[in-house]
Amino acid sequence: MAKKVISELRTQFNNSVNTAIIATFGLLMALSWNSLITQYVTKISSYTSFQSQVISTLIITIISVLGIFITTRIFSPKKSEENKK
Repeated sequence: MAKKVISELRTQFNNSVNTAIIATFGLLMALSWNSLITQYVTKISSYTSFQSQVISTLIITIISVLGIFITTRIFSPKKSEENKK
């Protein structure tokens, strides 16, 4: 019984560490894209710095929401045909 509990705790801990590492990489990618998109929008537009930042934020938000939607659809547990009926 105790070994099973310890094994489950170890599995949960490993999953949590894995999630934290993936989230960290995701944050690094987001910061990188943020900088790139902000520079690009500022360069190609005649807007003020504030307006360029708003446009960049909207672009990043749209990309992020689409990414979350797609990954949620891909990685969510699949329901069996019996559960759908």
